[in-house]
Amino acid sequence: MLRSSEGVSALTSGTMPIVSEPRADLDLSGLQAGFTWGAATAAFQIEGGATGRGRSIWDRFCEEPGRVVDASDGLVACDHVNRYRPDVALLADLGVDAYRFSISWPRVQPGGRGPLSAQGLAFYDRLVDELLAAGIHPWVTLYHWDLPEELQNIGGGWAGRGIVDAFTDYAVAVHSALGDRVRFWATLNEPWCSAWLGHGSGVHAPGIRNHARGARAAHHLLLAHGRATAAMRSQAPADHRLGIVLNLAPVGVDPRATPTEAAGLDRAVRRVDAIHNRWWLDALFTGRYPDDAYDLLEPHLDGVVSAEDLAEIGESVDFLGVNYYNDTLLAPADPPRRDDEGEYPGTGEAKLADPLPGATAMGWPITPDGLRRILLRITHDYPSAPPLVVTENGSAWSDPPEALAVDGPVPDPQRVDYLEAHLRALAQAAAEGADVRGYFAWSLMDNFEWAWGYTQRFGLVHIDYATLERRPRTSFITYRDIISATRPPTLS
Repeated sequence: MLRSSEGVSALTSGTMPIVSEPRADLDLSGLQAGFTWGAATAAFQIEGGATGRGRSIWDRFCEEPGRVVDASDGLVACDHVNRYRPDVALLADLGVDAYRFSISWPRVQPGGRGPLSAQGLAFYDRLVDELLAAGIHPWVTLYHWDLPEELQNIGGGWAGRGIVDAFTDYAVAVHSALGDRVRFWATLNEPWCSAWLGHGSGVHAPGIRNHARGARAAHHLLLAHGRATAAMRSQAPADHRLGIVLNLAPVGVDPRATPTEAAGLDRAVRRVDAIHNRWWLDALFTGRYPDDAYDLLEPHLDGVVSAEDLAEIGESVDFLGVNYYNDTLLAPADPPRRDDEGEYPGTGEAKLADPLPGATAMGWPITPDGLRRILLRITHDYPSAPPLVVTENGSAWSDPPEALAVDGPVPDPQRVDYLEAHLRALAQAAAEGADVRGYFAWSLMDNFEWAWGYTQRFGLVHIDYATLERRPRTSFITYRDIISATRPPTLS
């Protein structure tokens, strides 16, 4: 695909005059003073600049026929490595307090071990400095799925125990290099996806379908988080905040299921909840794995998990990032699958429900109250949990030709509705006692959406992949105005 060397819309220069009035019933007054507003991205999805980094498991995955629906890759993506300055200008126009981005492990440490690459690290130095100059706090995620390929080839990646020390060394080195300017650090993004989409269903890199490896990866991810957190804390200034990001969701039954069908899914609902939610939360905040999940996975974990491991995993964190998109809804599988297939072990009788009316372009249901319920569940079930931050929330929609033909921001009323509904649910959770201190919209811009390639668009900013022009959508304007409306009035 041909790419132009420029392609940044004039809308990125200066402030945008268009004003979108948030709905009158969008009451955010219950949010805490100093609430953090942000936007989020991930390295492999937007950076491009592949010649300046090592290979990752996602590079190999993209090269395997049939893995990515449009046969695309992340070699260029949004070319953020060369366009970070106008992208930071977009963030400044948006008015966010913070920008959550990930470090590309193979960019700063191409083989996954050894000294950091000066060239790779220099990009993040420039990005952090640009953000700070714009008054935007950088929130770094150390791992958002782009594992150096060499670590997968040599040690089996997350399924091998050697990854724990490799990740810890990498985390400590990056934290040391950027910690003079970056205060907010998350170790992992959505480890459930790395473990079970990468090793259970195989729909994500490294594309393995083996529940034994998935179970071991699920443990090693948490152990790496705990060990790296302790090591980073030992060198961190007192004002640093260390955390982890989980994708969490209530689990239920397709509302179209009959009572008999719903009753037949009780086991699957409990097991999906155990694998998707409680495995991570219990280990982090109770010091043990949930009995039902561990009993299910124990055949794969013989000799893998120790009491010492669980103590390391329970290393205290300063915040818990919650990524929420939709509730997980189950329906009967007809015919049933084997229990050793897919991303949820032991649930062969169930499948993810077919799209409900009004679902997003990816077929995901729109269930905003689930955000309120999951935030309150963490609050009530895990009293030792730290403050919560919604680190991702967003929706994918297609742009009809007529939307792209208009002047100014690209109209996206469905994304606006989704944003406002979820912010309303977040504010209600806060009013009901959830200690939630921030919200990051996913995503700042359209990007490489993993196995969906470039067929799905989450961005507040539209990307023309032929020219790489950035063009804000109406949701960008709406979010900007929501943020502005929460600011204290200034004296004139």
